[in-house]
Amino acid sequence: MNELLDLEKTNDSELLMLYREDDEDAKNMLFYKYKFIIDILLKKYQHWLSALKIDYQELYSECTVGFSDALYSFQEDKDSSLPTFITLCIERRLNGVIRKYSRDKYKIMQDSYSLDFIYDDNNGSLIETLSDENNTDPLKNIAEQEEYDELIKEIKKVLTNKEYEVFVLKSRGFDYQEIAHILNKNPKQIDNTIQRIKIKIKNILTRRK
Repeated sequence: MNELLDLEKTNDSELLMLYREDDEDAKNMLFYKYKFIIDILLKKYQHWLSALKIDYQELYSECTVGFSDALYSFQEDKDSSLPTFITLCIERRLNGVIRKYSRDKYKIMQDSYSLDFIYDDNNGSLIETLSDENNTDPLKNIAEQEEYDELIKEIKKVLTNKEYEVFVLKSRGFDYQEIAHILNKNPKQIDNTIQRIKIKIKNILTRRK
């Protein structure tokens, strides 16, 4: 316990370095510090448990794997902070589980969830992922994806690093209070940031008309 108390004064960079050297105390401290992200995500994905009959322990296990992946692969020179990166890595694991369980349960997903919610960086929205490729025009899909990619690039250019971090979390379905918790910011500050982001994006969309 004394070792953990000492580590509370250690910054994330040093904790990560110790963690990657298999320091058990650093591992426990990072988990203690950011376990709340797992709690937020499990609450967010609670509806999948009943709809797809997914075992809670399986989802929790995937969360811990995603957590470990994030700690090993996080790079401080990237745009995201450690808590945001942990959040995205855990979500990626959870989405993998959901895709596995949903292959034979398309109807349940269609009835229960927003098909426009973008839940995977590579696959776009649920409606895009679940659509029958034989009934879609591949050239149209490519054009739409290119347009979407260009839009994201424009958005990233006009947002500060912190604003973009909030934008990423907001676009993945987190509300301003959850984002504030993840980023350790005041909820009102995050709400104001979201309003600024909306104005900047609205200006981009107006110019693109």
